[in-house]
Amino acid sequence: MTILEAINQRHSVRSYTNKKISKEIISELQKEIDTCNKKGNLHIQLITNEPTAFNGMMAHYGKFSGVQNYIALVGKKSANLEEKCGYYGERIVLKAQMLGLNTCWVALTFSKNKAKKNIKISDGEKLTLVISLGHGTTQGVVHKSKTADAVSKANGQKPDWFDSGIKAALLAPTAMNQQKFIFTLDGDKVTGKAGNGFYTKIDLGIAKYHFEQGAGKKDIWKNSRF
Repeated sequence: MTILEAINQRHSVRSYTNKKISKEIISELQKEIDTCNKKGNLHIQLITNEPTAFNGMMAHYGKFSGVQNYIALVGKKSANLEEKCGYYGERIVLKAQMLGLNTCWVALTFSKNKAKKNIKISDGEKLTLVISLGHGTTQGVVHKSKTADAVSKANGQKPDWFDSGIKAALLAPTAMNQQKFIFTLDGDKVTGKAGNGFYTKIDLGIAKYHFEQGAGKKDIWKNSRF
C-alpha cells in the first residue's frame, strides 16, 4: 500500500476486535514513532494492552469499544506543539494503516487520568491527545467534505501539484469534521492557516502532512512548516 492509497482508504474507527497486534507490526510502528520523535523533538509513545483509558463513561459516550492500544502525543510545551503533534501523529496514523491497523484521533472521550498512569510526561511536557489503535471491527466510513475552493486560495493559476495537495488535505481527519483550515498559494510557496475552533491547530498539522503527500513536495511552505 502506498501513502496515497492509505490516505484514501483510512477512516476513523472506534470499535476494535480483541485480536492482538503482532510483535512485528509493533516493531515497525515503534520505528516510525522513534523517527517522528527525532524529527519533531517530541515524546510520542505507543501504549499497548492497556484497556483502562477507554473503559469509562467518556469512552462510552464517544462510542468507543474494544480499545486496548493507543498512541499518546506528548511534547514540550510550545506555541507550535499542537500543530507538530497533528503532523507527526498523522504520519504515524498512515503508517498504521499501511500495516493493516485502524485508528481514531481522540481528544476528549477517554480517561486522561487513567491514560497518564501509563504515559511518561516529563517536566515541561504536555499530553495533547491520543490516537486509538488496533484491528477494527470495520474499516470506517467516508464523511462529507468541503470543496477545494472552500479551503484554498491562489494568487494566480493553480498548478497541478497544488490541486493534488488540496485533494489530499480534504481527506485529512479533523475534529468534528470541521475542516477549518485554508491553504494559500503565492507564487510557488504555500501558507497554511488554522481557523477558529477546537483543536484546529492539530487539524492544520494533520492537513499539512496530507498536503505534502498529495503535492509530492515538502519544500513548499512560505514560512517554516510549524
